[in-house]
Amino acid sequence: MKEIELKLQGKIKRLTNQTFKFDERIREGWFSAVYFLKTGEIVKDFCPDNIVTMQFFQKEHAVLCGTDEVIALIKTFADDPETLEIYSLKDGDKIKPFETVLTITGPYQNFGYLEGIIDGILARRTSVATNVYNVVKAAALSGKQKPVIFMGDRDDHFTQQAGDGYSAYIGGATAQATHAMSEWWGKKGMGTMPHALIQLFNGDLVAACEAYNKKYPEDELIALVDYNNDAITDSLKAARAFGDKLRAVRVDTSRTMIDKYFVRNQHLLGTFDPRGVNAELIFALREALDKEGFDHVKIVVSGGFNEKRITEFEEGRVPVDMYGIGGSLLKINIGFTGDNVLLNGAHQAKEGRKYRPNPRLEKVD
Repeated sequence: MKEIELKLQGKIKRLTNQTFKFDERIREGWFSAVYFLKTGEIVKDFCPDNIVTMQFFQKEHAVLCGTDEVIALIKTFADDPETLEIYSLKDGDKIKPFETVLTITGPYQNFGYLEGIIDGILARRTSVATNVYNVVKAAALSGKQKPVIFMGDRDDHFTQQAGDGYSAYIGGATAQATHAMSEWWGKKGMGTMPHALIQLFNGDLVAACEAYNKKYPEDELIALVDYNNDAITDSLKAARAFGDKLRAVRVDTSRTMIDKYFVRNQHLLGTFDPRGVNAELIFALREALDKEGFDHVKIVVSGGFNEKRITEFEEGRVPVDMYGIGGSLLKINIGFTGDNVLLNGAHQAKEGRKYRPNPRLEKVD
């Protein structure tokens, strides 16, 4: 967890304006709530000299992400951004409920219309980073940190991949499924074979692996072994065919399926849910590989995993070496609020809100 903790202590460099590809229509107010736009116009006519302080917070224990993107947004689209005073925490900081993570001080009409966009950026990025962090923690409960691969490319709109991938990186994911997911943090996507590759070789896993190995000999060979719903049989076929070249097998059995191992061994049924990737299947797979001397072959699992399922696997010491996770990491469950809390340096805010100074905030140049 050392690398993750370094991220969470703010030891990574801030991203810059060059990282982000903003839609220029932000400047026109296209993505801002209309009442913010109207408020800006009113302020220009009636009280243009007022200086406000806007502060942002949320209500959970979380891993903050999105601050660099927000700062870049402000620097790009606020009027006279050099006149604004910005204080912020950093991506990767652990935050508490109601802790101030960002303040902006300046004329409201110069930046106020960005409030909702800022809330949305912080909400999405922090939610993903926190989800991943919690999963990564769960994947270490057995005493050894298991890598987590972020596989969320099919679970949301493709335009979100770069930001989601960066948030997953901040949360502790070790690899991403696409190049776009890795763009902001300077890496490339990784992956092995989908079910489609095996299908194109008429369901022959060994033939598919042979083709993969010839085309990408520098890659670690990871065989996807649930295509025929017979994960142990196909794992052994791949291990026998490739020996030391086989790095790992990945089990991705659908939650609606029962692996053929249990059809052949029905005496095992009755005390657990045999569908999908379950603990009993993975224990049996590990035992079968080890029995034939393939203890070097790692086991990767994917398909519907989340923090709860990983916790169950780790507490049960299920012999998994790596988790692949997608949709559960993209749940937006943390919302941010921006409030004007100071007017010309004095308290002025809606009832129930007040200025909450935070000594951890750093001034942004």
